[in-house]
Amino acid sequence: MRIVFEKRQSISRKAQVLVPVVSLLLSLVLGAILLALSKANPWETYVAMAKGAFGSWRNFSETLVKAIPLMLTGLGISIAFRMQFWNIGAEGQLVWGGVAAAGVALFWADRIPAGLLLPASLLAGIIAGGLWAGIPATLKAWIGVDETLTTLMLNYVAILYAEHLYYGPWRDPHGYGFPGTAQLPPAAWLPRLGNTRAHLGLLFAIIAAALLWFIFKRTRWGFELTIIGENKTAARYLGIDIGRNIVLALLLSGALSGLAGACEVTGVSHRLQQGLAIGYGYTAIIVAWMAQLDPIAILFVSILMAALMVGGDQVQMMMGLPAAVGLVLQGLILFPLLAGSLFTEYKLKIIRGREKATTGGQV
Repeated sequence: MRIVFEKRQSISRKAQVLVPVVSLLLSLVLGAILLALSKANPWETYVAMAKGAFGSWRNFSETLVKAIPLMLTGLGISIAFRMQFWNIGAEGQLVWGGVAAAGVALFWADRIPAGLLLPASLLAGIIAGGLWAGIPATLKAWIGVDETLTTLMLNYVAILYAEHLYYGPWRDPHGYGFPGTAQLPPAAWLPRLGNTRAHLGLLFAIIAAALLWFIFKRTRWGFELTIIGENKTAARYLGIDIGRNIVLALLLSGALSGLAGACEVTGVSHRLQQGLAIGYGYTAIIVAWMAQLDPIAILFVSILMAALMVGGDQVQMMMGLPAAVGLVLQGLILFPLLAGSLFTEYKLKIIRGREKATTGGQV
C-alpha cells in the first residue's frame, strides 16, 4: 500500500476561498505563539497593530501608501503566475520603473511641456519595467532558460544600478551627503488624496484590476493564458503560440511593476533615493497566492498585507516590540498557504497492491 498525490479534475470555489482564510488564521495562531514566547501579550499586540493600521483616517491612508505598490506588483505577478511563469523579478522591475520615471522628470523637464511631464515619467516607468521583464521572458520563450533564476538575479542588477545612480552621478550636490537625487519638479508629482500621502496610484491599481478581471474572464487571450498554465501540451494542440504569449504576458506583468515604482517616486518620495526597494515585489508573491490570482481579491489582500507592515511600525512605537513583527506574520502566512494550495490542487489516494494510481481509494 502506498499514498500518492493526484491532481484534481476541478477546484471548488469554496476551497479557493477557504484556503487563504484558513492560512491567515493559522498564521495568527503561530504568530501568537511566537509573541507569547517573547513574553508579549498576543491579543494586545494584535489590537495595537489593528489600531495602527485602521484606527484613524491618517493611519488608514498610510496603509494605503504601502498597499498601492503591493496592488500593482501583485497584479503584475498574477499575470505571469496564471500561465505558470514564475516571475520573481517584480522587485527589480519596480526599481527600474522608479529609475526611469526619475530620469525623465529630472533630465527632460526642460524638453517636455509641464503638463506632459508627469504622464511621460509614468510612461517611462511602465516601459522600463516591461522591458526588464521582457529579458527573462525572451530567454524562456526561445531558449528555455529557467525563469526563476533569471528574474531573481536581475533584481540585484536593478537594485545595485539604482544605488549607483543615487550614490553617484545622480546624487543631489546640495543634499548634504545624503544618498538621493534632487527633488523632482512639482509638475512631475503624482496628485495625492486630500492631505494624506496616499496618491493617485490607488486609482491606477483599481483600473488595472478591473481590466485584468475582464481580460481573464471575458477574452480569448485570458483563456489562452489559463490553458498554457494548466496544460502546455493541450495549448500546443489548440494552436496557441506559447512563446509569443509568454513574452506578451511578461511585458504586461513588468509594466505594472514598473508603474508601481514610478508611482513611488512621483507620488511618495518625489526623488530617487534609498528605500525604493524594500521588498514590495517579494511580498506581492504572497499577495497573489493569497488572492488565488484573482485581480479584485488582490486589492483587498494588498491592504491586509500593508496593514501588517504599518501595524508592525505602530507596535514598535507603542509597545516596544520590534517592527519586524509584521514581517514575521507575512512570512508565517506563506507556509500554511502553500500547504493549503497543495491540497486544493491535489488529493491523496491510497494505492493497494498492484492497483494503478488511477483506480485507488481516495482519502
